[in-house]
Amino acid sequence: MTLVVKIGGSAGVTTLNIAREIAQCVAKGQRIVVLHGGSDLTNTLSERLGHPVRMITSPSGMVGRYTDSETLSIYAMAVAGQINTELVACLQQQGVNAFGLAGVDGRLLLARRKSVVRAVTPEGRTQVLRDDYTGRIEQVNAALLLQLLDAGYTPVIAPLALSWEGERLNVDGDRAAAAVAVALKANTLVIMTNVPGLLTNPADNTTLIRTIPAERLAEFMQYAQGRMRKKLLGAQEALQDGVSQVCIGSTSLLSVLNGAGTTIEEISSSERITI
Repeated sequence: MTLVVKIGGSAGVTTLNIAREIAQCVAKGQRIVVLHGGSDLTNTLSERLGHPVRMITSPSGMVGRYTDSETLSIYAMAVAGQINTELVACLQQQGVNAFGLAGVDGRLLLARRKSVVRAVTPEGRTQVLRDDYTGRIEQVNAALLLQLLDAGYTPVIAPLALSWEGERLNVDGDRAAAAVAVALKANTLVIMTNVPGLLTNPADNTTLIRTIPAERLAEFMQYAQGRMRKKLLGAQEALQDGVSQVCIGSTSLLSVLNGAGTTIEEISSSERITI
């Protein structure tokens, strides 16, 4: 069974520690596919290059990056250039034969570009944006990933997808991880981030929600702030299409797999994967 691990791109995510734990899992025979984000580095590069970050909020409350053509180039530099190669090198140092690729490689991630993006202004008005290069994944080349896994590689994927027209697109890393988990029929998806999990009060790390039955996930959306909403949406998509459990947490992959964060599941806790 394949384990899919998403490593967040926000500041505070302990990549080295997670890489060490991935190495422990691989050494025990676990097949792992890694996806990563790149939001923090993209923000840093955007500021350095004089192209300020613009975040937009959809009418449904989802927060995302406005990706015009210049932002897309900066995003590609961050995720497919620096972060992917650094993570691959880090895993190689831990003895993992990591193979880095972006979603555009081998038509790994195919997405439909959004024809328009609607954003709510601070004044409450809705504006329509037509030059945004974001998309939603519609197809995953699972055969390519299985070929790499069968050959002993650990794929490390940058969330840069290919449109049906051949354009590069910015896609959400959490939802990309969910799509990959579904395509590979993975039992578990782990989303590593910079917070302990879903909190009833984001200002207080002691308010962690540890377990959520999959059928009740919609009831807990009210607690999701900012980027956490997309993590729960990705979890919902994964669970609806066959993934048994989604674990969200920080710091230690092994601890999160063993219930240290928030676990959303279709199955009883006694049947969880533990490594």
